[in-house]
Amino acid sequence: MKRIVVKVGSNIVADEKEGLDTRRITAIASDIRDAQDMGCEVVVVSSGAVAAGMRKLGLKEKPKDIQLKQAAAAVGQSSLMWAYEKSFGEFGKKVAQVLLTRDDFTDRKRYINSKNTLDTLLSYGIIPIINENDTVATDEIKFGDNDNLASLVTGLVDAERLIILSDVEGLFSADPKKSHKSVLIKTVDE
Repeated sequence: MKRIVVKVGSNIVADEKEGLDTRRITAIASDIRDAQDMGCEVVVVSSGAVAAGMRKLGLKEKPKDIQLKQAAAAVGQSSLMWAYEKSFGEFGKKVAQVLLTRDDFTDRKRYINSKNTLDTLLSYGIIPIINENDTVATDEIKFGDNDNLASLVTGLVDAERLIILSDVEGLFSADPKKSHKSVLIKTVDE
């Protein structure tokens, strides 16, 4: 059975007025259901907790302060999971929340436990929705972004493919929003 990791970026699931774009999340759920129906096991790595929490806290801009960012993530994570649970539920699919930190990849025992948990969820046809545990992750131990987390999860679950849903027009050598020297990478061989 083919295994796929789908990384969903904040800008894909976030909505300025509502916090989360539930119609888009439902469309993603529909596509993932179709992939499952074709025999694929799918793991989702999703951003969006901070964006959802910002709306609930009445914040207009992404917080720079780590405690406020963690508070927004804590408040928003439940909304994010509710949106996924509701959307996948429309197609008769079940989801599970899995929050990871860098320690889950650097400590062998935690790594194996994470792998076993994800394998078990997938064996039951459950779609793991993974996010970084932003409420406890500090700058020193953060993945940087969920693109990095998604690549680590791809290895963790022995997935054949990583699909990144983003508002960026391809894979770049650096973030094109932050660096004018970024270059589009047309082919990735490995």
